[in-house]
Amino acid sequence: MTERPILLVEDNPDDALLTVRAFTKNRIRNEIVVATDGEQALLRLLPAEGEALRPALILLDIKLPKIDGLEVLRRIRDDERTRNLPVVVLTTSNEERDVVTSYTLGANSFVRKPVVFEEFVAAVNALGVYWLIVNEPAPLG
Repeated sequence: MTERPILLVEDNPDDALLTVRAFTKNRIRNEIVVATDGEQALLRLLPAEGEALRPALILLDIKLPKIDGLEVLRRIRDDERTRNLPVVVLTTSNEERDVVTSYTLGANSFVRKPVVFEEFVAAVNALGVYWLIVNEPAPLG
């Protein structure tokens, strides 16, 4: 399992807390770094100065203040420093266009947030097992 952090890009504090609790309940010990808007996420991933965050996984909501999730995804994929980072869109959206646009922009996966906590915990467990244990990540450049 990689020790690199998980970047959770989520503006809803309740959803962020729920996600952190689900990772804890599943004994996934990676540090979770929370960015509450798209601008914060990009500043961490693509800073003009200083060290960039290189997470093992990015969990990205679509509906974000300042810079929306789809634009964040576009910028992640357009920059060679972040192009190969795994990005899972984790959202409440049930719009087909959001699914299509996410994959077109290079999302590795699109997951709708389950409403029931137990289902959410199971989904987070599956994400953690696959992306942090099973998946062989691209080498950092």
